[in-house]
Amino acid sequence: MIAFLRNTWRGLTSMRTALTLLFLLALAAMPGALLPQLSLNAAKVDEYVAEHGWWGELLLKLGFFEVYATPWFAAIYLLLFTSLVGCLLPRTWEYFKQMRARPVLVPRNLSRMPHHAQAELDVTPDEAVERARKVLRGWRTDTGDGTVSAERGYLRETGNLVFHFALLGLLVSFALGKMYSYEGQVIVQAGGGQFCNGGIFNYDSFRPGLRVDGTELTPFCVEIGEFSADYLDNGQPVGYRAAIRYQSGEDIATNTWRPYDLQVNHPLRTGGDRVYLLGHGYTPTFTVTFPNGEKRTQGIQWLPSDQLTLASEGATKFDPPGITDSETRRKNQIAVTGLLAPTPLLHGTILSSKFPALNDPMVAVDVYRGDLGVDDGRGQSIFSIDKKMVDQGRLQKVARQNLALGEEITLDDGTRVRFDSVNDWVSLQVSHDPTQGYVLAFAVLIILGLGVSLSVKRRRVWVRATPRDDGRTLVEVGGLARTDQAGYGEEFTRLARAVLNEERS
Repeated sequence: MIAFLRNTWRGLTSMRTALTLLFLLALAAMPGALLPQLSLNAAKVDEYVAEHGWWGELLLKLGFFEVYATPWFAAIYLLLFTSLVGCLLPRTWEYFKQMRARPVLVPRNLSRMPHHAQAELDVTPDEAVERARKVLRGWRTDTGDGTVSAERGYLRETGNLVFHFALLGLLVSFALGKMYSYEGQVIVQAGGGQFCNGGIFNYDSFRPGLRVDGTELTPFCVEIGEFSADYLDNGQPVGYRAAIRYQSGEDIATNTWRPYDLQVNHPLRTGGDRVYLLGHGYTPTFTVTFPNGEKRTQGIQWLPSDQLTLASEGATKFDPPGITDSETRRKNQIAVTGLLAPTPLLHGTILSSKFPALNDPMVAVDVYRGDLGVDDGRGQSIFSIDKKMVDQGRLQKVARQNLALGEEITLDDGTRVRFDSVNDWVSLQVSHDPTQGYVLAFAVLIILGLGVSLSVKRRRVWVRATPRDDGRTLVEVGGLARTDQAGYGEEFTRLARAVLNEERS
């Protein structure tokens, strides 16, 4: 049993196993990049599963839509971590001993070395040794009785260890990042809308790390000013820009606001958090005038149903004023639903949009009256009405009409619904990752370590000076490249000529 465990540990901590696990980790991460993930877009996952039938169901059961939370991905991750640790510790100890060790003694027969040169010189053995030491300045050398041992290229192993330790640090940083990071999305109205990072309930969606409970978020506030978007003639967006103000840290106590030009891929970095501008959409504003003359004005963001033209769908809901009886109030709630066309295109009475910018926007509205179901204690989407209420007859459609800005529709009981204006909203993403700097540092070290490991060659040179009976000295030079010998021949030839022919040069 002990032998089995020892052999298993040796196999796990071998470099071949570590490289295999690294390849498997990269392979296992591919579905996370190629397939929609539940944590990012559950609707896309449902759509993919519906389109691909049994294949989509199989991928769902195997966890391919939540790759980074699956047991098999965690198993590969932990095995790679264990393999790297078990592999690096003995290699580090061996490297430490090699750095303290003296160069290898001169072999008995230098002529058997891959590189060899010799000559008889009119110098003493001591003079030949001294000349070799000068030529090999910068090498790690050790001299003996008429011999010189030299070695160079220790940085190759240094780079190799730096690469693997940086890879290990990268894995640890990613793991800690998953524990202490958080990410949230929120929609904020342009033209004065504000968002404060005071708690998870301020977000529309929030994904905390394993050790984040949402009670100690970095405090900061953002106010969205003017928003602008540039488009190509075909409607493709070129860039989004939001003029914002923000405050964090001591600025909150002094109520100091600082300006910032927020753009896509140019996030605001404040207090360790990053605020990204993801996209935008439109908020139509409606005014409902009830039969008693009271008015209610409300603007709720509508969701783009066509990303190219920003045709948007949504539901703006109203409670009737002045009614204290809950049953009567529920029976007279108003919902304005339909389609917003930023740049309208009419096919008879059918409204669509042909461009994403606001050019005389119109809405095609369906007005519902009755019980919206917002008081039953269940969550409800702000972008739609509860279809169950319609199916049960508790919510009825009472009007349908296309409206331009300023136009209104009158219901059968005298209630008037007016289309007032359209405002921009922006989608922000707040990301917090305390290990981001470490990830960058380890990534740089990986590149540097790999570059050093691939570029530096480990090589050895030996020189032996043997006195001859005629008073001359036989000087032999041997060389060996411990790794790839490419390019070492020229270097050895240059060193050998300097050692053997210096007196003639």
